[in-house]
Amino acid sequence: MKERLNYAAVAPDAFKAMLELEKYVEGSGLERSLYELVKTRASQINGCAYCLDMHTKDARLAGETEQRLYTLSAWRETPFYTERERAALAWTETLTLISQHEVSDELYQATRNHFSEKEIMALTMAIIAINGWNRLAISFRKLPGSYQSQKH
Repeated sequence: MKERLNYAAVAPDAFKAMLELEKYVEGSGLERSLYELVKTRASQINGCAYCLDMHTKDARLAGETEQRLYTLSAWRETPFYTERERAALAWTETLTLISQHEVSDELYQATRNHFSEKEIMALTMAIIAINGWNRLAISFRKLPGSYQSQKH
C-alpha cells in the first residue's frame, strides 16, 4: 500500500485547524486514559489502521493495560471498564455510527449521569476529532507503523 497524499503538506491550514481541535480536547480536563479509549474505539469502528496504531501506542504510554486494549471492541462483555468509561464508549459508538442510530434521550441521560455538560461537550468534540482524523487517514492511506509516541 502506498500513501496517496500527504494531507498535512497539501493543506497545512486544514491540518492546523484539526490540531487546534485536538488542543481544545486535550486541555478540556478529560482523563487521558478515557480520551485514548474513545479514540481507539472510534478507530476500531471505522477500520483506521493508522489511528489504531497511534492510539494504542499512546494509550500504553498513558498507562493503559494490554487486557483493556485487547477487549475494547467487546467492552460490554467485560468487567474491565468503569461506569464513566462505559458511558463514554456508548456515546462514542453512537456518534461514530450516527447515520445508523439516533442519539436517544436515554443515551444522553445515561451519559449525563457520568459527565457534566462541559465534559459531554469535550467528549463529543473528541469523537468528532477522531472521526475526522480517521477519514483523513483512511482516504489518503496514511501508512500505519511509523508513528512514535511522545510523552504526554
